[in-house]
Formats: sequence, structure tokens, C-alpha cells
Amino acid sequence: MNEHRPTALITGASRGLGRALTADLARDGWRVVVDARHGDALADAVAGLPGVVDVPGDVTDPAHRTALAEAADDLGGLDVLVLNASLLGPSPQPALADYPLDVLEQVLRVNVVAPLGLVQALRSLLRPGARILAITSDAGAEPMAGWGGYGTSKAALEFLSSVLAVENPQWRVHVVDPGDMRTVMHQEAFPGEDISDRPEPETVVPALRALIDGDRPSGRHRAADLVVTS
Repeated sequence: MNEHRPTALITGASRGLGRALTADLARDGWRVVVDARHGDALADAVAGLPGVVDVPGDVTDPAHRTALAEAADDLGGLDVLVLNASLLGPSPQPALADYPLDVLEQVLRVNVVAPLGLVQALRSLLRPGARILAITSDAGAEPMAGWGGYGTSKAALEFLSSVLAVENPQWRVHVVDPGDMRTVMHQEAFPGEDISDRPEPETVVPALRALIDGDRPSGRHRAADLVVTS
């Protein structure tokens, strides 16, 4: 990656972890293509950042995924793809026996089908050795009451990513559990609760950079295990 100016594409970059990683990469000289559903929020998030191309839209829309691929192609290809955009579902989270199936279908479209669709749209632009980071959750690895819908979508994303890694050894496919963070989505998951004790998304960025800049093999990672603190 040192032979050219590296390029990344990050979905869900208007807030939270996507926004924090975008700012870090841009300030480090990367070119970054970003998306989010709300164009004004996305523009505000990347205002003043060098080398950032914002392409607002919905990742479930094939035409939007094509637009992202065209933006990446204009930059000559990708070194990193971060599948960060996610949909939580109802707030508060219902039990599975009460989960509205139409909402579950939408959660699966955003969290599982759209990431695969984006990989398919970008596969010719992902350089050999490219990193794909699929952002997951502990809810995707262990059964927790109230997290059946979101957790099922993340479990599917994790398995999908594992198969992609087996089928495409030219890429490094990393599933990353960032842990609890002080984000809008986390607040929506715990309506009315004080989440001020959760760490800011910026504290997770070094863990993502360890995967982006390092040479770890494809696999599942907890952010807390990737950065050694003194």
C-alpha cells in the first residue's frame, strides 16, 4: 500500500465509528469514498477533510452501490472497504416472538444483503491484498435476549464474511466487533438509559488501523484485543 496514495470506501460515515475512521484516514493522507443515507449529515461530517468524496444514498439501492463503485473507479481502485452501515431495528428491541417480520426483512437487507451487494459491485476494484472490514457486534456471536433480530443479521454477516475470505484469499476479510460505544445507535438500543460511560468511537479507530495497516490473516477480531494499552 505504500506505492500509491491508499484509498478506502466506508459506508455509514455520517456519524459514529464510520465518521471517526474517515477523519483518521483522511488526515493520514488517504483518499476516502463515503456514504450515508442523509446527505446533509454526511456533508457536515466530512467538511474540511482532505481527499474525501461523499456519495449520499442507501446501501440497499443497487443504483447507489453502482455510484459508489464509479466513485472508487475514478480514484483508481480500493485498498480498504469498510462495511459499517447498519440498521438496528425497533427501539426498544422486541423479543423474537414479537418481532415484526417486515422490519426484520429490512434489517437483513441493510446488514447482510447490501454488504454483499457492495462487495459484488466493487470486486474488480479491490486490489490484491485489499482489506475488507465487516463491522459486527457481540450480539452476532452469542444469544442475548432482545437482540435476536439485529444479532441474527450480524451472525449472517459474519458467516458471509468468512466464506468470502475462503473464496477470495487475495483479500484480507476481517470481522470486527468494536465493543460498546457512545453512539446514536447504541443509545437507540438502550432508550432512556445513560450511556455516557461508553467509550467514544474514536477510541476504536486504532484497532481498525491495526487491521488496515497490519498483516493479520482474515478472521474475527475484538477491537479490545487489537490494541495493547500500557
